[in-house]
Amino acid sequence: MAFESLQQFFEMGGHARFVWSAWGMTAVLLVACVVHARHERRRLLRDLRRLARRERRVESDMPRTDSDDA
Repeated sequence: MAFESLQQFFEMGGHARFVWSAWGMTAVLLVACVVHARHERRRLLRDLRRLARRERRVESDMPRTDSDDA
């Protein structure tokens, strides 16, 4: 094992401040990426539903002609 105790592991040979802050920043950025992706997905789905409703409304408001029956 590289470290004699759990305490030495957490101290990282005197570099704990840098090591654990890097791990922390990485974790925060990964969580932020997931949150952002979920937010963007919800917004995209909402916009697509809105667009589909608008297209259905426009199609239903259009007057029908005899050529549309064929």
